[in-house]
Amino acid sequence: MKQKTVFACQECGAQSPKWLGRCAECGAWNSLVEERPAPEGAVAGAGAAPRYSLARAAGPQLYAEIDTVVAERLSTGVGEFDRVLGGGVVPGSLVLIGGEPGIGKSTLLLQAAAHFAKSAGTVLYSSGEESEHQIKSRGERLGVTPAPLYILAETCLERILEEISRLRPAFLIVDSVQTVFSLKFQSAPGSIGQVREAATQLLFAAKGQNIPTFLVGHVTKDGNLAGPKALEHIVDTVLYFEGEKHHAHRVIRAVKNRFGAVSELGVFEMTGTGLRGVSNPSELFLSERRAGAPGSAVLSCVEGSRPLLVEVQALVSSTSYGNARRMASGIDQNRLSLLLAVLEKRAGVNLAADDVFVNVAGGLTVDEPAADLAVTGAVASSLRNRTVRSGTAVFGEVGLAGEVRGVSHAALRVREAAQMGFTRCVLPEGNCSPDDVPPGIELVGVRTVTEALEGLIDW
Repeated sequence: MKQKTVFACQECGAQSPKWLGRCAECGAWNSLVEERPAPEGAVAGAGAAPRYSLARAAGPQLYAEIDTVVAERLSTGVGEFDRVLGGGVVPGSLVLIGGEPGIGKSTLLLQAAAHFAKSAGTVLYSSGEESEHQIKSRGERLGVTPAPLYILAETCLERILEEISRLRPAFLIVDSVQTVFSLKFQSAPGSIGQVREAATQLLFAAKGQNIPTFLVGHVTKDGNLAGPKALEHIVDTVLYFEGEKHHAHRVIRAVKNRFGAVSELGVFEMTGTGLRGVSNPSELFLSERRAGAPGSAVLSCVEGSRPLLVEVQALVSSTSYGNARRMASGIDQNRLSLLLAVLEKRAGVNLAADDVFVNVAGGLTVDEPAADLAVTGAVASSLRNRTVRSGTAVFGEVGLAGEVRGVSHAALRVREAAQMGFTRCVLPEGNCSPDDVPPGIELVGVRTVTEALEGLIDW
């Protein structure tokens, strides 16, 4: 009997009976890869029978009869990592963490594995990219002490499941899911069928045996997790490791979390002995700020439940070419073009013949609208070569009519600015509540972008 062959898109998962240059579902070019499933009745590997249900009961249960269970979270030994996870690791949860190569994913997970091995019991670290000796060398640099930490250099999914059944670990790490392959499929590791099968079987193992599991995922050139989007839907939590290799700090951002807040942020500093949590990120991002420099404004932003103070820098110079350039690092470039158009139309700031460069110092990416006032203030300060008034922090959203709109968590932003020693805060008038003013700081409420510029600099 002829074996059936299908072509699966590596971007969206759509299948076709024949190869196509362009996927008919998502439009991706050259993304269809041939996949051949194993014949029916073939033995996938030794071990326990596969489990296809996440519930303990065999059938449906009445909603009113289901007991509410509050699982006790387990600490990873790194406070910032626990913060991003929502207070610690939930038993039986499946966490996917992605990031660029060399950014510190394996280092952080090895630190967490060493802590779990001492506090919770047996830990299994399965690596498909490094040998046992490489992991041992990193562990010696991190100061990992003797503990029930097992290292498995394996890429076969069935072999990994066998070791899980044998060891019954309290914590499991698979680095990375793109290197794992199942004997059920003849396609190469990293293909959509292999990634989906590996993630699903590890999900059944995590839920069925109540094992907290971490999967490491590769990222594409765009910074997104490689493989199908179905991979992100299977897991409970998705974390992104961000940061520049030229900076000592790293950032972990939660984009999906079934057990905690989404968009939570954790800040780390890379040291010779591993990643160390930063308890005061605002102090870190403002440590090298030059006071009294034109084109610099301090933004009070909120990432998840954490307020941060960051420096927004702008440089405006006469263009040397026919077309003025607009470049942004750390904020959306389209948002920058929109704000420059508002400045020209509503505030009378002529920037048509000038190059504009905007940067969020420290390599942090800020994507909330509350950064609008800081960007416009920094641009106007650089254009007029006048500094923002000393001790001033700012936040607020700018509309297309030039109005300044209120933002969320205003009291939290003002409190963080006051704790860092700032004496003035320019904010939307809708957020200017006298009841929430901490001692030692003055609130300047503004309604339009023109009023905001007058409150920030000597316009």
